[in-house]
Amino acid sequence: MTEESKQPLEEEAQEVETPQAEEPAEKGKGKKKKEKGITFTREQVEQMELAVKQLEATKDQFARLAAEYDNYRKRTAKEKETLYQDAKADTIKEFLVVYDNLERAANAPGGEEDPHKKGLEMIFAQYKELLKKLGVAEIEAQGQPFDPERHEAVMHIESEELGENQVAQVFQAGFILGDRVIRHAVVQVAN
Repeated sequence: MTEESKQPLEEEAQEVETPQAEEPAEKGKGKKKKEKGITFTREQVEQMELAVKQLEATKDQFARLAAEYDNYRKRTAKEKETLYQDAKADTIKEFLVVYDNLERAANAPGGEEDPHKKGLEMIFAQYKELLKKLGVAEIEAQGQPFDPERHEAVMHIESEELGENQVAQVFQAGFILGDRVIRHAVVQVAN
């Protein structure tokens, strides 16, 4: 380093560092404050306080941003799961028409020894098992109290044998996936 470049560095050092002996601070602008052997001017203290405030504001902003991102991540994960469950339910609902046709064919009278009917019953049993593996369960309706959340009443009958608002007959099976109703059971209700 040249002699000229060393001189400004020494002057800066003289402004920041002061002797260890305590001198009373004078009031007013540009006065010095002593802290742990280092003396700061009022302007320097104000700049440091401003820097601390800016740092706190930046920390607060970062914490809010991190919390917002965490909420976004949780919300999108929940939306993704809901979207998957909706697509699954919609797909299964379309296949329930096949269930109805297999059930009608398997319950048709006659031909108990017919190999075609036995094969059809085996396919129907396999279809039921597949729905069970997917988490689909048939809504129990026959003889149960009428529940508008799970049953759709299309007929009413007067019956002394059955209680008030009890399902007398099931016309079409209803299904649930978890707690969600995929299709309501179409039923006849006793009054």
